[in-house]
Amino acid sequence: MLAAGLAVLAFAPALSKVGAQIGDLPSRPADVVSVALALAQALPLAVRRRFPAAVLAVIGFAFAADQALGYPTTFASLGLYLALYSSGAHQDRLRRAVAVSATVGYSALALVLHHLGAPHGFGDYSVFYLVTTAAWLAGTVMRRLREQEIERRRLVAEAAGAAERARIARELHDVVTHHVTAMVVQADAAQFLLSSHPERVVAGLTSVSDTGRRALTELRYLLGVLEATGDGARPDRAPAQGTIADLVEQARAAGQPVEFSEIGEHRPRPVAVELAAYRVVQEALTNAMKHAGAARTNVLVRHHPRHMEVEVTTEGPVKEGAAASASPPRASELPGGGRGLAGLRERVRVLHGELEAGPRSDGGFAVRARIPFGPDQE
Repeated sequence: MLAAGLAVLAFAPALSKVGAQIGDLPSRPADVVSVALALAQALPLAVRRRFPAAVLAVIGFAFAADQALGYPTTFASLGLYLALYSSGAHQDRLRRAVAVSATVGYSALALVLHHLGAPHGFGDYSVFYLVTTAAWLAGTVMRRLREQEIERRRLVAEAAGAAERARIARELHDVVTHHVTAMVVQADAAQFLLSSHPERVVAGLTSVSDTGRRALTELRYLLGVLEATGDGARPDRAPAQGTIADLVEQARAAGQPVEFSEIGEHRPRPVAVELAAYRVVQEALTNAMKHAGAARTNVLVRHHPRHMEVEVTTEGPVKEGAAASASPPRASELPGGGRGLAGLRERVRVLHGELEAGPRSDGGFAVRARIPFGPDQE
């Protein structure tokens, strides 16, 4: 469109005096050659983005011939500036060679015009050269801005991908570690009960089966998220996570002594807040099953108007003696990847909350989280 428009306007009488001019040689009347040169300064712009150097060469040669032959100025001569701009903006290779060639070509034109008796001096030619250089530099600046925008988008996409991978990794850790730990504990307990209380083995194995099914449900969801290109996890697609009370019952079924209490009125909260609180308790109970033996664990949830607090504390190790010997084997030797608490801190931080975790003075362990919600997150 630009090339066609410039070609049409080249023959508009009202624009006959508008254009690039450097020769000022005695004018000769327009003829077929002048028409051809005018079109040669406009039509090649149609492919300026694909072949910027070739377009600049053709238009530059046509402009030089037009000036040396002394034809009247046409609006099509502005195509030289557009060709210089396009070369600066779209030339990918040999940019320096193109710039040097253009400079040499312009120097040759200036010498020819001077030899033909053009009235201009060195200063005039220098000013025109600076104008053409400005057109090239304008294209170069636009090119750099475009490259910076492409790089910015690439970095944003990489950051989004890394964040999504980290989120999936946290979810996988939470799901796999919790459920597999519970299954190992329940299986060990079934082996322990096989000789002492065989009538309770069936209940233990049923608990292992139920835990495995819950793990498969959540893993299928996570695999679905990974397969959905560009489609992140949405609350309406998430599997039913259950409640904190369900986690407590699962831990009890695995043989972990857990006390659960809630303070305050339970209010509707965003899915992300509910999931974060769920994962905090899940990770804390998993660590208790892995490392705390038969020590009692307390889960406390406090509901506030604009935030909720979750606290999971595990008492010190059980003393040696009959109580310890009567307990089933625990999963204390299960390996840990170190992702759990770090992932929880990141999950809570994204919601502008706080998480603290560390040993207690009595030898136990405590995990405390404060998660804001509502229109004004504290």
